[in-house]
Amino acid sequence: MLTPLGWGTLAASAALYAAGFLLGYPEPVVLATGGLLALAAALAWTAPAPKLEVGREVTPLKVPRGDAAVAVLTVRNLGRGLSGLRAQDRVGETRHLVDLPRLPRGGTRVVSYPLPTGARGEILVGPLLLVRADPFGLARRVREYGRPATLLVRPRTVPLPVPPSGRAHHLEGPAGDSAPAGTTTFHTLREYVVGDDLRHVHWRSSARTGTLMVRRLVDASLPVTTVVLDTRAPAEVAVDVAASVAVAAARAGFPVRLVTGEGPLPDGRPDPEAVLDRLALVGPGTAGVEEALRAARGGGSLVLVTGDPDAAGRAAGLRRRFDRVICVLVGGARASVPGVTVLPITALDDLPLVWRTP
Repeated sequence: MLTPLGWGTLAASAALYAAGFLLGYPEPVVLATGGLLALAAALAWTAPAPKLEVGREVTPLKVPRGDAAVAVLTVRNLGRGLSGLRAQDRVGETRHLVDLPRLPRGGTRVVSYPLPTGARGEILVGPLLLVRADPFGLARRVREYGRPATLLVRPRTVPLPVPPSGRAHHLEGPAGDSAPAGTTTFHTLREYVVGDDLRHVHWRSSARTGTLMVRRLVDASLPVTTVVLDTRAPAEVAVDVAASVAVAAARAGFPVRLVTGEGPLPDGRPDPEAVLDRLALVGPGTAGVEEALRAARGGGSLVLVTGDPDAAGRAAGLRRRFDRVICVLVGGARASVPGVTVLPITALDDLPLVWRTP
């Protein structure tokens, strides 16, 4: 196929030939003939279909925001020697061009190029086009190879301990979502102290030991961490904070609930990879933090991530529904709210330093 320059050369050659013929001047005809010969040579250069084995691999397919990701292009020539070959790969909304050196028969070229990872979300890589053009850029042959790949840029995270729920959970670790008879189960026996519920007295052990013994009951349910993300101004740092808290709970094997202003994200098993995948696609929302807090089910710990100092005061109204309420203020603003642990930060790396205080 002709390039825009090739079509322009063809039009100019036709105009020169017509002018020279009508006016009787040989010079325009000579110029027109030269242009047509150049076009013929360009078409002859690009006409043979190259025999190529082409592969492009995106590695890794999932990457934290800001980390390196590359596309590795491998081209092997199975036919005669080729030159003037260029790879054109679409990366998101842009095109990445790679000039390949001459490929002899049986030759292989491996080229890698970086992919953008500065913003969360899905980045479509491809389709990959191989373009062979003549030296003057008058004609080219374009062929598509392979299928597009998707690079998922996920939030950055920092290691954190699981936020305490404020309840006495099973000392031997997670035992299930609930005990067979409610959320408490028998753990051990201990001596009676004033104020203990007499219904928990273990009379058989008391008779055997001669000391009043009571059952020690602990909460066998898994502590739930509810992360509410204010998406009215979804700074990347805020999403990173929400991801860090959710992943910390998920890696410990505890349930995680993710809620944004647009509603709860799909619940799932405590899988850190699934948590990061869901938060990678969170975008700006129009609903305020009040809607997000109303959508949060009670129980366990509530972690609100926002840049609005007034939101901490709204979270205080949920103190009775949750065992512990933490508000991470992104942007450095400060607030003091009774019953709410407020943690002001300006960057993600500040979070582990202040997270020790809850």
